Amino acid sequence: MASTDTSAPKDGNDLAGLDALETPQHIRKPFTLTLKEKVLPPVTAIALVLAVWQGLVSFHIVDDPGKLPSPGAVWDVAHQAWLEGELLGYIWTSVSRGLSGFCLALLIGTPLGLLVARLKLLRAAIGPILSGLQSLPSVAWVPPAVIWLGLNNSMMYAVILLGAVPSIANGLVSGVDQVPPLFLRAGRTMGATGLKGTWHVLLPAALPGYIAGLKQGWAFAWRSLMAAEIIASYPDLGLGLGQLLENGRNASDMAMVFEAILLILLVGIAIDLLVFSPLERWVLRSRGLLVRH
Repeated sequence: MASTDTSAPKDGNDLAGLDALETPQHIRKPFTLTLKEKVLPPVTAIALVLAVWQGLVSFHIVDDPGKLPSPGAVWDVAHQAWLEGELLGYIWTSVSRGLSGFCLALLIGTPLGLLVARLKLLRAAIGPILSGLQSLPSVAWVPPAVIWLGLNNSMMYAVILLGAVPSIANGLVSGVDQVPPLFLRAGRTMGATGLKGTWHVLLPAALPGYIAGLKQGWAFAWRSLMAAEIIASYPDLGLGLGQLLENGRNASDMAMVFEAILLILLVGIAIDLLVFSPLERWVLRSRGLLVRH
């Protein structure tokens, strides 16, 4: 006779069927496998780029240091700035401005995106304007911002806002548009209406599009800031990465130019890896779209 024992399994490894699918799997990967999958590919890519770069210089394919300095020359410039205590100052001046401006853009772009997504008249009125602003190069805002606000941090923040707010708002609008109407009806049935429905139903359901908008908004904010620092260079503004790049151009010092370019690139990569990638993984995992093996 077949067994009729329906007692729950004692070991999580004995789960089967839907229980196995719905139960989080916490199988820790071996360190060597993590190293191979996560660390080795980017390290190999960086090493390959440096090897090609050094080869262009060593084999005199580009034999003018004024056009292409060697990786060692760029390292020497960066190392000297570190020894003089200036390197972290360059980075912090730009990163603090960028993050402050992005947070301000977040506070403006989020309610704006919600209003545009929920009010048809407002969407018809300013929806195309937001899309147009998103496609407008951020460098175009620097001259009027300088004329209106002068050479100060307010000008920098204005350029960041004009670059980031449309992307954040459009990302949220896109996320709201993809929310199934059934979710909203279910929320209203359970009493989640008005601000409560927006906070507990609409925003969580629109998170994937919203996170994509935030990521794009940061990219626009960072590029806008670099454009503003390059064009509106002024001693009272402090020396950020954009000003460092412009100083290298004025001095015809390509090692300093490449130092600034690499630092700008590294900051962008670091923000993505430390902030947006974990946030995206959390959203996907919470929706069962990212499975741990």
